[in-house]
Amino acid sequence: MKFLDTHALIRKYAIRPKKSLGQNFLIEPSGLRKVLSAAELQGDEQVLEVGAGLGSLTVLLAQNAREVIAIEIDQTLFPALQEAISQYKNVKTAHGDILELDLTNLLSDEPFVVVANIPYYITSAIIRKLLETQKRPTHMVLTIQKEVAERIIARDGKMSLLALSVQIYGKPELVATIPAGAFYPAPDVDSAVLKLSLYEQPIIEDANTDAFFKLATAGFSQKRKTLRNSLAAGLGISAQESEGLLDKAQIQSTRRAETLHLQEWQQLLDAYLTLQG
Repeated sequence: MKFLDTHALIRKYAIRPKKSLGQNFLIEPSGLRKVLSAAELQGDEQVLEVGAGLGSLTVLLAQNAREVIAIEIDQTLFPALQEAISQYKNVKTAHGDILELDLTNLLSDEPFVVVANIPYYITSAIIRKLLETQKRPTHMVLTIQKEVAERIIARDGKMSLLALSVQIYGKPELVATIPAGAFYPAPDVDSAVLKLSLYEQPIIEDANTDAFFKLATAGFSQKRKTLRNSLAAGLGISAQESEGLLDKAQIQSTRRAETLHLQEWQQLLDAYLTLQG
């Protein structure tokens, strides 16, 4: 396996990471190996990399996948990135913001995998974009803040809106941790490699996604309050109507959103859709 001499590129192109873009480049081989191992590439995959940066992960993906589509928002990094991947003919680069790009124009019709070291400050937005796009990946391997990864894998009793938003699409696993020192510049916290294996079909049907997130957002809007009160406030209904909704879903109104498991959220959605007529 051939690793990129990232330090040489940084010196040659006088790279100055931009805080405004959350740039912390993963450069240490040990950390890069963990990401690559989690991806479990077989050699025939189409890989979408979000935030190619200097290309330290891109070149490893190119050595282990059939095709790599590398997205980078920072145009100033492209001279270094193009040099890094110059010997790899199976890499295509795209300039743009992942939150605004139409992925159907970048990807072929075949299945694909997402492998990425994504900025901490837009982690949730990127994950939601990748999960809600018309064409979803088979699985995703993301390097994110360790604390966020731990929130995503949380189960019954410790659920959050983020965890729920991810777990309706697939099974998340925290497969490795990466110390802050593996990045340039080093962030203030350690990172984790999160693997998300997507279900063939989400637990919540696409047609009901908006209604589901409306319910979930309302439920988690006031964490210290009971579902009876948080749903009433979040949905703009009376406490009595909220009580009736929960009763129909067979969920105690005194519980809090974080205690519900996925099946109960489905019950709550079914009850809500029925009452909506």
